[in-house]
Amino acid sequence: MNRMKIALAILIVAAAVCAAADAPSVAGKWTAAIDTQIGVQNYTYEFKVDGEKLTGTAKSANGESPIVDGVVKGDTITFVENFKYQDMEMRVVYKGKIAGDEIKFNRQVGEVASEDFVAKRAK
Repeated sequence: MNRMKIALAILIVAAAVCAAADAPSVAGKWTAAIDTQIGVQNYTYEFKVDGEKLTGTAKSANGESPIVDGVVKGDTITFVENFKYQDMEMRVVYKGKIAGDEIKFNRQVGEVASEDFVAKRAK
């Protein structure tokens, strides 16, 4: 009976390790061209991941913002960019689905706009 419990425990650990290995990694640099109300904005995102916690930066021609409140769970990514444009601060909330070297995002720019776009892993 003990052997069966040990074998089952090994199987459970192995399955957990395999599932973690299959989870998409978003750490690194990603780029996107976002069609916005003020024209196309080219962004570079630098993501850092520690467990489920996501941090990093969002850079565009308008400056660089830290990524806050970031979470990666499975293939889902969420974070906030506190963006400053013409002396106005805006909270930009991102929600996305990771699929290989692409992330399909929706971002809510304050109460002004909702934008869908795809970010691609920089090579």
